[in-house]
Amino acid sequence: QVQLVESGGGLVQAGGSLRLSCAVSGRTLSLYAMGWFRQAPGKERDLVAAIDWSGGLTYYADSVKGRFTISRDNAKKTVYLQMNNLKPEDTAVYYCAAPERPGIVAFHTPGIYAYWGQGTQVTVSS
Repeated sequence: QVQLVESGGGLVQAGGSLRLSCAVSGRTLSLYAMGWFRQAPGKERDLVAAIDWSGGLTYYADSVKGRFTISRDNAKKTVYLQMNNLKPEDTAVYYCAAPERPGIVAFHTPGIYAYWGQGTQVTVSS
């Protein structure tokens, strides 16, 4: 059974930074793309960042380009989202996500993600 557990959320002042972590179990992480989504109350769950199975290709939503960095450590079976220069608009629950299939080419496509963590709250004060 694939399990994803997020951590690292919290309350931060605008302009500050947080690093989210996603611990992955139940699969060989190096074979799979991974993504980070976020969802604010009453809003859709949107893909924020994604990384392919090799770690060589990344995707970022326009709203976070230049501020967020997704990375992975396959040895530690962990995926990270470094969030810098946070803005109040970044306030949301952040979810780690994994696709069902390995070797996904279109890793930046939200529809490929099938497994989800429980989410971690990020609140950015103005």
